[in-house]
Amino acid sequence: MILRKYMSLFGIGSAKIDLVLPKSSFKQGELLHGYFFLEGGIIEQKLRRVECDLVMIDKNGKDEKLIDTNTVLKSDIIQAEERNKLSFTYRIPKNIPSFNEGVRYLFKTKLTFDQGVESVDEDYISIE
Repeated sequence: MILRKYMSLFGIGSAKIDLVLPKSSFKQGELLHGYFFLEGGIIEQKLRRVECDLVMIDKNGKDEKLIDTNTVLKSDIIQAEERNKLSFTYRIPKNIPSFNEGVRYLFKTKLTFDQGVESVDEDYISIE
């Protein structure tokens, strides 16, 4: 049991998160409904928060600009090998550049624990 705990502190066998969206292309101002799929690791872990950032990447792929941050969950316990869905609703801002202007967008999702390495998920989207 102690070995499992230390492994999860380094991210091995730690809980994971995946943002599941109904599609990958959205319109400015569109309300999207998806969910976070949480999957427990090899031991029980205390979650601190789930953050989902909308990030704009320039046409060169070098510069990132944070558009919006959404903290979804502040504190919870996820049991070993537990599977949960957590609803996610987000409105795409109306005033951001579209995909045609050479920029790309992604949702960066971070699952932060009281102890251990963050679990990160990235989902690229296009905005028309």
